[in-house]
Amino acid sequence: MPVYMVDRDLPGISMEELGAAQRAAIDTSRAFSAAGKPVRYIRSTFVPGEAHCMCLFEAPDADRVKQVNEQAQIPFTRISEAYDLTPA
Repeated sequence: MPVYMVDRDLPGISMEELGAAQRAAIDTSRAFSAAGKPVRYIRSTFVPGEAHCMCLFEAPDADRVKQVNEQAQIPFTRISEAYDLTPA
């Protein structure tokens, strides 16, 4: 299944808010999958000096990732197909 990167600009976000957003992404992804719309949250990387966050999701298409993020009410600037190069 393809991997998508979600870019987020999150100025002023606290670590507690960032953790809550991550939990929302995980929970919403699980709810979508349980409803027969597969999507999996993989991980996030946050750059505090730039208030920039990049989140990886596995899904059949970018629209599914967009739906998850909109339902979870997590702001984003773009969604792009990406290659996850994590070593096995």
